[in-house]
Amino acid sequence: MRPAYNKGVALLTALLITALLATLAITLKWNNALDIRRTVVMLNRDQAIQVALGAESWIQNILRDDYEDDPDHDHLGEIWASELPPLPIDGGEIFGVIEDLQGRFNVNNLIDANGDIDQEAQKQFQNLLNALQLDPRFAGITADWIDADDQASFPDGAEDAIYTGFTPPYRAANQFLSNASELGAIEGMDKESFDILSPHIVALPRHTGINVNTATGPVLQSLSETMSVGDVESLFAAREGTGFTSLDIFDSYVEGALQEQLEESTSYFQLKLIVRIDTVRITYYSILERGPQGDVTPILRSLGTT
Repeated sequence: MRPAYNKGVALLTALLITALLATLAITLKWNNALDIRRTVVMLNRDQAIQVALGAESWIQNILRDDYEDDPDHDHLGEIWASELPPLPIDGGEIFGVIEDLQGRFNVNNLIDANGDIDQEAQKQFQNLLNALQLDPRFAGITADWIDADDQASFPDGAEDAIYTGFTPPYRAANQFLSNASELGAIEGMDKESFDILSPHIVALPRHTGINVNTATGPVLQSLSETMSVGDVESLFAAREGTGFTSLDIFDSYVEGALQEQLEESTSYFQLKLIVRIDTVRITYYSILERGPQGDVTPILRSLGTT
């Protein structure tokens, strides 16, 4: 019986080795397939970014040509304000939109050239918050978050003494914001409130006015404590197509220093592009600054964030 036993052991050993080799072969084949897939995804992602950069150059030319046609007016009837329809590219498509960022309230306006709180800008921000039915205290809290000192303003300020008590603790920025999303960290701000506020605010690198030809309804209301929704609808009707023919229409709505915020042209735009190649999809954001001679320069780029 011994030879038969040995043959059985040998057969089991052979089957085990065969099974191990088959498992190893399948594992190697699977890992090889994953490596190939990862490489394809990375190549498609790099290609999508290059496509986005090419589209960005095209948009720069559009904004430059728009300036040459009419340097003093930017409105929603111009070609740049139209959505970019889906355009076919090799293996996918690209589409997007350009937005006038000076149709929003620039939160960095809250601080003047000396690093102190600008009271008129804070009043305007309070008007915006009231129009959106949000807590007007956010105006003072935001100003305190940006201003240069670490002393809490009265009555609505909040500085390090508040933020270092949070879990996890952090400190106030005490400088200009690079992105308005930073306001999600101020005292009392919750996601619901920020989602309501974010379409109407922006953080730009210098003081800017409001382009009334492109401003959102609540931003127009921020220019006056008394402007109603009905007033905004009348203003929308007056600017439809070619923008306002004259800023005189605001004389009955806007008073004092806030009149200095009224503008009809824009220096800052945001380009949002969505590029899809195969299963890869990227969202590309670029903030474009148009200079006094019409030259257009990207000043901030990001993927997947605003």
